[in-house]
Formats: sequence, structure tokens, C-alpha cells
Amino acid sequence: MSGTARFTLEESGALARIVVDGGKGNVFDRPLIAALSQSLREAAATPTARAVVIEGAGDHWSFGASVEDHRPAKMRPFLAEFHALIRQLMTLDLPRIAVVRGQCLGGGLEIALACQRIVASPSARLGQPEIKLAVFAPVASLLLPSRVGQPVADDLLLTGRSIAADEALRLRLVDEVAADPLEAARAWVRTSLAPLSASSLRFAARAAATLTRHDFLARLDEIERLYVDELMATPDAVEGIAAFLERRPARWAAATLSGATS
Repeated sequence: MSGTARFTLEESGALARIVVDGGKGNVFDRPLIAALSQSLREAAATPTARAVVIEGAGDHWSFGASVEDHRPAKMRPFLAEFHALIRQLMTLDLPRIAVVRGQCLGGGLEIALACQRIVASPSARLGQPEIKLAVFAPVASLLLPSRVGQPVADDLLLTGRSIAADEALRLRLVDEVAADPLEAARAWVRTSLAPLSASSLRFAARAAATLTRHDFLARLDEIERLYVDELMATPDAVEGIAAFLERRPARWAAATLSGATS
């Protein structure tokens, strides 16, 4: 796969719009990650920008991160690049808005969670299905609890279920549901942010994100090590990825319980 991230300015330069286009499902592979990263740098370098909106081309926000790149031989460099993108998003001193249509799953939802505002279409479905492949969602494990609360985060992360837009709104996973989510995002920028000082808004965005950003950055390395060094050393994690790519039922190994007592 390969992809592009088209960068344009709207609302008299107040809105930096990025359209991620990775083909059907906008799967985030390494080229698409690099393309989005470059567009984020362009947004950061635009002095008139008051916000950045990210949307997926076509009918879906994203089916998730590339499962092929989670094979053991590819996983370490891929995860490092994906997490570098998330760090870039989390440290971007601009309000970030995700415009979500259709499926918003796995790594795609993790990118949306790194935005401060999520506007969804009524047809959107959001979820973290990683556990169904015998892996977990590192970024969502850190960001979901602060958005929806720990019990709801536990439900989504441990079951892998996806939810419709109306339930996501009720749970505060999304901030708004609109028939035209891009226009809703534009309207929010136009009325709430465009009249404000562009430079001062960046300081305000940095200040408002201080605790969340600091906590996230301090823990991402730790949870990445858990994923790379411990989870991916288990046979089930390797089997789950292989079974998905080979389109067959997974054959799980017997559980090994560390620290269990009789």
C-alpha cells in the first residue's frame, strides 16, 4: 500500500485541512504514516492556522493500522514510526479535530483519540478490536480512560467491540454527531476559533494539554516495551496476526499464568 495526505487551507487560513487517502479503508501503513506526518508539519508551520482537521478520504476514516506490518519481522520499526506520529499529534500546539465517517477502528481510532475533538457521521462505528487478534492497543490504553472513563475504556479494550455513533456520543467518545461532520468542524472553527489570536491560541492549546501530554509521553515508552518485548514474545500474539492475514480461525495456545497461586 501507499497513500497521500492532502494539505489545504480553508476559512481564510484559519483551518488547516488534511485528507488522508490510503485507498480502501485508509489503512495506516508506513507510507501513509509518513504522509500524514509531513502534512502535520505543514500545519504547524502555518502561522494563520487556528486548528487542524483530519479526515479520511472515501467512505471510511480508517480500518486501522497495517496488520501486515505487525508481523514479527516488521513490527518494531512500524510501531516506532506509528508511535512517533502519535507523539507528533500530541505535541502539536493547535486544536486538532478528527472528522470520522464509516469505520474508525484500531490504529485509526488511536489517531482520532490523539485529537481533542472528534466529530462523527451518524454511520460511524468506532472500536479497538486488537484483542481479537491477541494483541492490545497501546495508545488507546493510555488515551481512552481520560476520554470515556476507566470502566468504559476497559469494556472497549477488553472486548474489542465497536460502537455506533450515537452510543459513542453518549459515552463521550465523540463530541458531536452531524450529517456532514466536515461542515460541522468548519462551523466550530469559524465561530469559536477563527476570531481568536492565532499565536495565543497555540499557547492556550499547549497549556490545556499539559497534564494529558506529559502523562501520555511518560508512559508510551513503557507500554511500547510491554507490547514489543513481552506480548510479541507469546505464541498467541504471533498466531493472532498470522491467522488474520491468512483468513483462518486462530489456534490459541494453552494459557501460561505468571505469578498464579493455587
